[in-house]
Amino acid sequence: MGRKRKNSADNWLPPRVSRGKSAFEFRPRSGGTVRLCSFNATPAQVWSAYEAYNSNRSNESLFEGLIERFFTSGDFMELAAETQKDYRKYSQKVIAVFGKVNSDDIKPEHIRRYMDKRGLKSRTQANREKAFISRVFRFGYERGLVKGNPCKGVRQFKESARTRYVTHAEYNAVYKTAPTIVQIAMELAYLCCARQADILSLKKSQLLGEGILIQQSKTGVSQIKAWSPRLENIIELSKKLPLNEGMSSIYVLHQSSGARYTRDGFNTRWMKAKKEAKEKYPELDLDFTFHDLKAKGISDLEGNLYEKQSISGHKNVGQTARYDRRIKVVPVVDGQQNGKNITK
Repeated sequence: MGRKRKNSADNWLPPRVSRGKSAFEFRPRSGGTVRLCSFNATPAQVWSAYEAYNSNRSNESLFEGLIERFFTSGDFMELAAETQKDYRKYSQKVIAVFGKVNSDDIKPEHIRRYMDKRGLKSRTQANREKAFISRVFRFGYERGLVKGNPCKGVRQFKESARTRYVTHAEYNAVYKTAPTIVQIAMELAYLCCARQADILSLKKSQLLGEGILIQQSKTGVSQIKAWSPRLENIIELSKKLPLNEGMSSIYVLHQSSGARYTRDGFNTRWMKAKKEAKEKYPELDLDFTFHDLKAKGISDLEGNLYEKQSISGHKNVGQTARYDRRIKVVPVVDGQQNGKNITK
Protein backbone atom coordinates (compact mmCIF):
# COMPACT_ATOMS: atom_id res chain seq x y z
CA MET A 1 0.00 0.00 0.00
CA GLY A 2 0.98 3.61 -0.35
CA ARG A 3 2.20 5.82 2.47
CA LYS A 4 -0.27 7.43 4.88
CA ARG A 5 -2.19 10.30 3.32
CA LYS A 6 -3.54 13.52 4.76
CA ASN A 7 -6.95 11.99 4.12
CA SER A 8 -6.90 8.57 5.77
CA ALA A 9 -9.63 7.41 3.40
CA ASP A 10 -7.01 7.43 0.60
CA ASN A 11 -4.44 5.25 2.36
CA TRP A 12 -5.34 2.36 0.04
CA LEU A 13 -4.09 4.22 -3.03
CA PRO A 14 -0.89 3.01 -4.75
CA PRO A 15 2.35 5.05 -4.39
CA ARG A 16 2.31 8.41 -6.18
CA VAL A 17 -1.39 8.04 -6.99
CA SER A 18 -3.86 10.68 -5.85
CA ARG A 19 -7.30 12.09 -6.61
CA GLY A 20 -7.20 14.58 -9.45
CA LYS A 21 -10.00 16.87 -10.56
CA SER A 22 -11.94 14.13 -12.33
CA ALA A 23 -9.99 10.89 -11.94
CA PHE A 24 -7.34 8.95 -10.05
CA GLU A 25 -3.96 10.17 -11.28
CA PHE A 26 -0.41 8.82 -11.15
CA ARG A 27 2.54 11.21 -10.96
CA PRO A 28 5.77 9.64 -12.29
CA ARG A 29 9.07 10.72 -10.76
CA SER A 30 10.03 12.04 -14.20
CA GLY A 31 7.21 14.57 -13.94
CA GLY A 32 3.77 15.00 -15.42
CA THR A 33 0.42 13.43 -14.61
CA VAL A 34 -1.11 10.21 -15.95
CA ARG A 35 -4.85 9.50 -15.75
CA LEU A 36 -5.43 5.96 -14.46
CA CYS A 37 -9.22 5.59 -14.12
CA SER A 38 -12.36 7.43 -13.05
CA PHE A 39 -13.54 7.90 -9.48
CA ASN A 40 -16.17 5.17 -9.82
CA ALA A 41 -13.45 2.52 -10.23
CA THR A 42 -12.94 -0.01 -7.44
CA PRO A 43 -9.67 -0.14 -5.48
CA ALA A 44 -8.79 -3.34 -7.37
CA GLN A 45 -9.30 -1.57 -10.71
CA VAL A 46 -7.14 1.37 -9.60
CA TRP A 47 -4.32 -0.95 -8.55
CA SER A 48 -4.68 -2.92 -11.78
CA ALA A 49 -4.39 0.26 -13.86
CA TYR A 50 -1.39 1.37 -11.77
CA GLU A 51 0.42 -1.94 -12.21
CA ALA A 52 -0.36 -2.08 -15.93
CA TYR A 53 0.99 1.41 -16.48
CA ASN A 54 4.20 0.77 -14.54
CA SER A 55 4.71 -2.56 -16.29
CA ASN A 56 4.68 -0.79 -19.64
CA ARG A 57 6.65 2.16 -18.33
CA SER A 58 9.50 -0.02 -17.15
CA ASN A 59 9.81 -1.49 -20.65
CA GLU A 60 12.89 0.30 -22.01
CA SER A 61 11.94 -0.60 -25.57
CA LEU A 62 9.23 2.06 -25.23
CA PHE A 63 10.41 5.64 -25.45
CA GLU A 64 8.97 6.57 -22.05
CA GLY A 65 10.99 3.71 -20.56
CA LEU A 66 14.14 5.05 -22.20
CA ILE A 67 13.38 8.51 -20.83
CA GLU A 68 12.88 7.04 -17.36
CA ARG A 69 16.25 5.29 -17.54
CA PHE A 70 17.90 8.52 -18.72
CA PHE A 71 16.38 10.40 -15.76
CA THR A 72 17.93 7.92 -13.32
CA SER A 73 21.34 7.87 -15.04
CA GLY A 74 24.62 9.43 -14.00
CA ASP A 75 24.56 11.48 -17.21
CA PHE A 76 21.36 13.18 -16.10
CA MET A 77 22.54 13.69 -12.53
CA GLU A 78 25.64 15.52 -13.80
CA LEU A 79 23.52 18.16 -15.56
CA ALA A 80 22.87 21.52 -13.95
CA ALA A 81 19.80 21.58 -11.71
CA GLU A 82 17.99 24.03 -14.00
CA THR A 83 18.73 21.86 -17.05
CA GLN A 84 17.31 18.84 -15.23
CA LYS A 85 14.19 20.81 -14.43
CA ASP A 86 13.82 21.92 -18.05
CA TYR A 87 14.27 18.35 -19.33
CA ARG A 88 11.55 17.06 -17.01
CA LYS A 89 9.24 19.79 -18.29
CA TYR A 90 9.99 18.97 -21.93
CA SER A 91 9.43 15.27 -21.27
CA GLN A 92 5.77 15.84 -20.44
CA LYS A 93 4.96 17.02 -23.98
CA VAL A 94 7.19 14.38 -25.57
CA ILE A 95 5.81 11.43 -23.58
CA ALA A 96 2.25 12.45 -24.47
CA VAL A 97 3.13 11.82 -28.14
CA PHE A 98 5.93 9.22 -28.20
CA GLY A 99 5.71 7.61 -24.75
CA LYS A 100 4.04 4.35 -25.78
CA VAL A 101 5.97 4.02 -29.06
CA ASN A 102 8.84 1.57 -29.45
CA SER A 103 11.95 3.75 -29.55
CA ASP A 104 13.31 2.11 -32.72
CA ASP A 105 9.99 2.78 -34.48
CA ILE A 106 10.45 6.54 -34.15
CA LYS A 107 11.77 7.85 -37.47
CA PRO A 108 13.05 11.25 -38.65
CA GLU A 109 9.74 11.93 -40.37
CA HIS A 110 7.94 11.49 -37.05
CA ILE A 111 10.26 14.00 -35.39
CA ARG A 112 9.66 16.42 -38.28
CA ARG A 113 5.90 16.01 -37.97
CA TYR A 114 6.13 16.64 -34.22
CA MET A 115 8.25 19.73 -34.80
CA ASP A 116 5.89 21.15 -37.39
CA LYS A 117 2.83 20.70 -35.21
CA ARG A 118 4.53 21.93 -32.03
CA GLY A 119 6.00 24.87 -33.94
CA LEU A 120 2.54 26.22 -34.68
CA LYS A 121 2.36 27.23 -31.02
CA SER A 122 6.02 27.81 -30.19
CA ARG A 123 9.00 27.25 -32.47
CA THR A 124 11.39 27.85 -29.61
CA GLN A 125 9.79 25.14 -27.47
CA ALA A 126 9.72 22.80 -30.47
CA ASN A 127 13.49 23.25 -30.80
CA ARG A 128 14.07 22.66 -27.09
CA GLU A 129 11.94 19.53 -27.01
CA LYS A 130 13.64 18.15 -30.13
CA ALA A 131 17.02 18.74 -28.45
CA PHE A 132 15.76 16.80 -25.41
CA ILE A 133 14.58 13.89 -27.59
CA SER A 134 17.97 13.85 -29.30
CA ARG A 135 19.77 13.82 -25.94
CA VAL A 136 17.75 10.82 -24.76
CA PHE A 137 18.41 8.91 -28.00
CA ARG A 138 22.12 9.68 -27.78
CA PHE A 139 22.12 8.28 -24.26
CA GLY A 140 20.34 5.14 -25.44
CA TYR A 141 22.51 4.66 -28.54
CA GLU A 142 25.74 4.83 -26.54
CA ARG A 143 24.44 1.99 -24.35
CA GLY A 144 23.06 -0.21 -27.10
CA LEU A 145 19.44 0.44 -26.16
CA VAL A 146 18.44 1.92 -29.53
CA LYS A 147 19.72 1.51 -33.09
CA GLY A 148 20.12 5.18 -33.88
CA ASN A 149 19.04 8.76 -33.31
CA PRO A 150 16.05 9.82 -35.47
CA CYS A 151 16.72 13.48 -34.69
CA LYS A 152 19.84 13.51 -36.84
CA GLY A 153 19.24 15.37 -40.06
CA VAL A 154 16.02 16.97 -38.81
CA ARG A 155 16.43 20.72 -38.99
CA GLN A 156 15.46 22.94 -36.12
CA PHE A 157 13.45 26.09 -36.65
CA LYS A 158 15.54 29.18 -37.22
CA GLU A 159 15.58 31.35 -34.13
CA SER A 160 16.19 35.06 -34.48
CA ALA A 161 18.95 36.31 -32.22
CA ARG A 162 17.73 38.80 -29.64
CA THR A 163 18.71 42.37 -30.38
CA ARG A 164 17.04 44.03 -27.39
CA TYR A 165 19.29 46.60 -25.74
CA VAL A 166 18.14 47.79 -22.32
CA THR A 167 18.60 51.54 -21.99
CA HIS A 168 19.79 53.18 -18.79
CA ALA A 169 16.34 54.72 -18.30
CA GLU A 170 14.63 51.32 -18.60
CA TYR A 171 17.14 49.69 -16.26
CA ASN A 172 16.77 52.41 -13.66
CA ALA A 173 12.97 52.30 -13.83
CA VAL A 174 12.87 48.63 -12.83
CA TYR A 175 15.73 48.99 -10.37
CA LYS A 176 14.05 51.83 -8.46
CA THR A 177 10.79 49.87 -8.22
CA ALA A 178 12.27 46.47 -7.40
CA PRO A 179 12.74 44.93 -3.93
CA THR A 180 16.26 44.63 -2.56
CA ILE A 181 16.77 41.01 -3.67
CA VAL A 182 15.97 41.93 -7.30
CA GLN A 183 18.15 45.05 -7.14
CA ILE A 184 21.14 42.99 -6.04
CA ALA A 185 20.59 40.39 -8.75
CA MET A 186 20.21 43.09 -11.42
CA GLU A 187 23.47 44.76 -10.48
CA LEU A 188 25.37 41.47 -10.38
CA ALA A 189 24.00 40.45 -13.79
CA TYR A 190 24.89 43.81 -15.31
CA LEU A 191 28.23 44.53 -13.68
CA CYS A 192 29.58 40.97 -13.90
CA CYS A 193 27.92 40.08 -17.23
CA ALA A 194 26.63 36.98 -15.45
CA ARG A 195 23.80 34.54 -16.06
CA GLN A 196 20.89 34.26 -13.66
CA ALA A 197 21.79 30.70 -12.63
CA ASP A 198 25.32 31.77 -11.66
CA ILE A 199 23.98 34.68 -9.62
CA LEU A 200 21.40 32.66 -7.70
CA SER A 201 24.02 30.01 -6.83
CA LEU A 202 26.67 32.58 -5.85
CA LYS A 203 28.19 31.71 -2.46
CA LYS A 204 29.86 34.00 0.03
CA SER A 205 33.00 31.88 -0.27
CA GLN A 206 33.33 33.22 -3.84
CA LEU A 207 33.89 36.75 -2.54
CA LEU A 208 37.68 37.04 -2.67
CA GLY A 209 40.14 39.83 -1.99
CA GLU A 210 40.59 40.49 -5.71
CA GLY A 211 36.92 40.30 -6.61
CA ILE A 212 34.10 37.79 -7.13
CA LEU A 213 35.00 34.33 -8.44
CA ILE A 214 32.41 33.20 -10.99
CA GLN A 215 32.55 29.99 -12.97
CA GLN A 216 30.03 30.20 -15.78
CA SER A 217 27.71 27.21 -15.63
CA LYS A 218 27.26 27.20 -19.41
CA THR A 219 30.83 27.64 -20.68
CA GLY A 220 32.74 26.42 -17.62
CA VAL A 221 35.02 29.50 -17.81
CA SER A 222 36.21 30.77 -14.42
CA GLN A 223 36.92 34.45 -13.84
CA ILE A 224 37.44 36.83 -10.96
CA LYS A 225 35.32 39.91 -11.48
CA ALA A 226 37.49 42.68 -10.02
CA TRP A 227 36.03 44.94 -7.36
CA SER A 228 34.69 48.34 -8.30
CA PRO A 229 32.96 50.86 -6.00
CA ARG A 230 29.57 49.97 -7.48
CA LEU A 231 30.17 46.22 -7.12
CA GLU A 232 31.37 46.64 -3.55
CA ASN A 233 28.25 48.65 -2.70
CA ILE A 234 25.89 45.98 -4.00
CA ILE A 235 27.67 43.25 -2.04
CA GLU A 236 27.39 45.40 1.09
CA LEU A 237 23.67 45.70 0.39
CA SER A 238 23.40 41.91 0.13
CA LYS A 239 24.71 41.61 3.69
CA LYS A 240 21.56 43.38 4.87
CA LEU A 241 19.18 40.76 3.46
CA PRO A 242 17.00 39.56 6.35
CA LEU A 243 17.53 36.21 8.04
CA ASN A 244 15.32 34.46 10.54
CA GLU A 245 16.63 34.47 14.09
CA GLY A 246 19.37 31.90 14.54
CA MET A 247 19.71 31.28 10.80
CA SER A 248 22.70 31.84 8.53
CA SER A 249 23.30 31.36 4.83
CA ILE A 250 26.18 30.41 2.55
CA TYR A 251 24.57 32.27 -0.35
CA VAL A 252 24.95 35.92 -1.32
CA LEU A 253 21.30 36.04 -2.40
CA HIS A 254 19.22 34.15 0.12
CA GLN A 255 15.76 33.84 1.56
CA SER A 256 15.03 34.61 5.21
CA SER A 257 15.40 30.87 5.91
CA GLY A 258 18.96 31.00 4.54
CA ALA A 259 18.09 28.89 1.49
CA ARG A 260 18.99 30.04 -2.02
CA TYR A 261 16.34 31.34 -4.38
CA THR A 262 15.05 28.96 -7.02
CA ARG A 263 14.71 30.18 -10.59
CA ASP A 264 10.91 30.20 -10.36
CA GLY A 265 10.90 31.88 -6.97
CA PHE A 266 13.18 34.67 -8.13
CA ASN A 267 11.40 35.10 -11.46
CA THR A 268 8.14 35.70 -9.62
CA ARG A 269 9.74 38.69 -7.88
CA TRP A 270 11.39 39.85 -11.09
CA MET A 271 8.13 39.85 -13.05
CA LYS A 272 6.32 41.63 -10.23
CA ALA A 273 9.01 44.33 -10.17
CA LYS A 274 8.68 44.86 -13.94
CA LYS A 275 4.90 45.04 -13.69
CA GLU A 276 5.05 47.70 -10.98
CA ALA A 277 7.67 49.64 -12.93
CA LYS A 278 5.44 49.57 -16.02
CA GLU A 279 2.59 51.05 -14.01
CA LYS A 280 4.86 53.77 -12.64
CA TYR A 281 6.65 54.51 -15.92
CA PRO A 282 4.05 53.81 -18.67
CA GLU A 283 6.09 55.79 -21.20
CA LEU A 284 8.89 53.18 -21.14
CA ASP A 285 9.01 49.86 -22.95
CA LEU A 286 9.96 47.31 -20.29
CA ASP A 287 9.58 44.12 -22.30
CA PHE A 288 13.16 42.99 -21.68
CA THR A 289 14.16 39.76 -19.93
CA PHE A 290 16.51 39.29 -17.00
CA HIS A 291 19.03 37.66 -19.35
CA ASP A 292 19.04 40.89 -21.40
CA LEU A 293 20.86 42.52 -18.47
CA LYS A 294 23.93 40.41 -19.23
CA ALA A 295 23.76 41.64 -22.82
CA LYS A 296 23.47 45.21 -21.58
CA GLY A 297 26.62 44.74 -19.52
CA ILE A 298 28.57 43.40 -22.49
CA SER A 299 27.20 46.13 -24.75
CA ASP A 300 28.24 48.85 -22.30
CA LEU A 301 31.80 47.55 -21.96
CA GLU A 302 34.46 49.65 -23.65
CA GLY A 303 36.78 48.15 -26.24
CA ASN A 304 36.48 45.94 -29.31
CA LEU A 305 34.82 42.51 -29.46
CA TYR A 306 38.01 40.66 -28.51
CA GLU A 307 38.48 42.83 -25.44
CA LYS A 308 34.83 42.30 -24.51
CA GLN A 309 35.20 38.55 -25.00
CA SER A 310 38.02 38.37 -22.46
CA ILE A 311 35.78 40.06 -19.90
CA SER A 312 32.52 38.29 -20.71
CA GLY A 313 33.94 34.77 -20.39
CA HIS A 314 32.70 33.57 -23.75
CA LYS A 315 34.71 30.85 -25.49
CA ASN A 316 34.67 32.62 -28.85
CA VAL A 317 34.12 36.10 -30.19
CA GLY A 318 31.00 34.99 -32.06
CA GLN A 319 29.19 34.45 -28.77
CA THR A 320 30.23 37.90 -27.59
CA ALA A 321 29.02 39.47 -30.83
CA ARG A 322 25.51 38.11 -30.20
CA TYR A 323 25.45 39.89 -26.84
CA ASP A 324 26.86 43.21 -28.08
CA ARG A 325 23.56 44.93 -28.85
CA ARG A 326 24.18 48.65 -28.60
CA ILE A 327 23.49 50.25 -31.97
CA LYS A 328 26.66 51.75 -33.38
CA VAL A 329 26.83 55.43 -34.33
CA VAL A 330 28.45 55.78 -37.78
CA PRO A 331 29.25 58.85 -39.86
CA VAL A 332 27.25 59.91 -42.89
CA VAL A 333 28.94 60.23 -46.28
CA ASP A 334 29.89 63.89 -46.02
CA GLY A 335 30.96 63.54 -42.40
CA GLN A 336 33.23 60.51 -42.71
CA GLN A 337 36.40 62.42 -43.50
CA ASN A 338 35.80 66.03 -42.72
CA GLY A 339 37.61 68.34 -45.13
CA LYS A 340 38.57 65.61 -47.64
CA ASN A 341 37.63 66.25 -51.28
CA ILE A 342 34.83 64.07 -52.61
CA THR A 343 35.17 62.82 -56.18
CA LYS A 344 32.22 63.94 -58.24
